[in-house]
Amino acid sequence: MLDLLMKRRSIRKYEQKAVEPEKIEQIMKAALLAPSSKKSQPWEFVVVTEPELLKKLSQSREMGAAFVKESPLAIVILADPAKSNVWVEDAAIAATLIQLEAEMLGLGSCWIQVRNRSCDEVRSTEAVIREMFKIPQHLHVASFIAMGYPAENKQPYSEDDLPENRVFVNRYGVGE
Repeated sequence: MLDLLMKRRSIRKYEQKAVEPEKIEQIMKAALLAPSSKKSQPWEFVVVTEPELLKKLSQSREMGAAFVKESPLAIVILADPAKSNVWVEDAAIAATLIQLEAEMLGLGSCWIQVRNRSCDEVRSTEAVIREMFKIPQHLHVASFIAMGYPAENKQPYSEDDLPENRVFVNRYGVGE
């Protein structure tokens, strides 16, 4: 697992190659196995493969999502706050498992924040995505993840990159 975490990097450039349905299915199984508070499973997902929708998704934020229009796949992560008062955390855990499964399958991915982000001066990113995919009002849009076969190569992290000075033993400020 540590090797997988060292290798996983945010990838924003993808080959123009579709992700196979079997791989999408496997990624979604990983998402559906995500732990959640009290097994509430507040998350739901929209798998996006249509180029026109990916282009619109790339325009749902003021900045930081333009690269999505070149991706062959995105997964929108939704959550129901009525099912869990920690829906944000539950959605984040599912997003993490999606990215790790994608990495295991040879895909690159990049997480894009939606909650508390704007599309423009008038509309929130969430409102734009909600309208785009006809998402019911009781669900919140937490994030989305772009993915595909990497068209860029980033060096894995090394143990030297780890901020070990942020780990304390038994009380804050005390290292090993």
